[in-house]
Amino acid sequence: MEIRHLGLVDYRETLQGMQAFTQERTSQTPDALWICQHPPLYTQGLAGKADHVLAPGDIPIVATNRGGQVTFHGPGQVVAYPLLDLQRAGYFVKEYVYRIEEAVIRTLAHFGITGHRVGGAPGIYVRLDDPGGHAQLPQRPRKAEGLPATQAHDAPDFTGLGKIAALGIKVSRHCTYHGVALNVDMDLEPFSRINPCGYAGLQTVDLSTIGVHTTWEEAAEVLSQQLAIRLAP
Repeated sequence: MEIRHLGLVDYRETLQGMQAFTQERTSQTPDALWICQHPPLYTQGLAGKADHVLAPGDIPIVATNRGGQVTFHGPGQVVAYPLLDLQRAGYFVKEYVYRIEEAVIRTLAHFGITGHRVGGAPGIYVRLDDPGGHAQLPQRPRKAEGLPATQAHDAPDFTGLGKIAALGIKVSRHCTYHGVALNVDMDLEPFSRINPCGYAGLQTVDLSTIGVHTTWEEAAEVLSQQLAIRLAP
């Protein structure tokens, strides 16, 4: 996997670049991982509803073709875009999402933080009262006896949790783009102007607000290495 650190880049131009890469790639094209951050903007996914954008102010809103609903991007957030051929990698979309989330969990563990999955709500969350604690969440994904996995959980319960990483992907001809955003040290106020990922009142945190003092560059390096490991065929 070729890892490219792009720095602070325009979202629209980056999206166009991912789409062009995906359309032009062949079965021989090496997979890539783009690591970057964006100037402030809201992105509205395919499932997005206009009423989840409460008061955007002067922050632009960009409709995009990833899965999911509305989220915020801004400086101090590590955005990772894996450009993978899943057919060549040998696994399906559900496992791809699991592997991305696992890379984020391992990245947080590097900084002494325990990341959690919540059933029915893609992304990674942390306990607000004990970010480093290892106790399992009652909200964790699990199968309910006698129910299909898709019906095994109730509506997501975010009690006591903050979201630290958002995930939204697109798959075209077995190839992925879009990806995951990890909050490191950023202005979190714009998240209060939306229902993050479609959930009213969902608190959003970054590493700095839960006591981790690191640089964007260090977090980007750890996450990129974890993604390269976890997304391997």
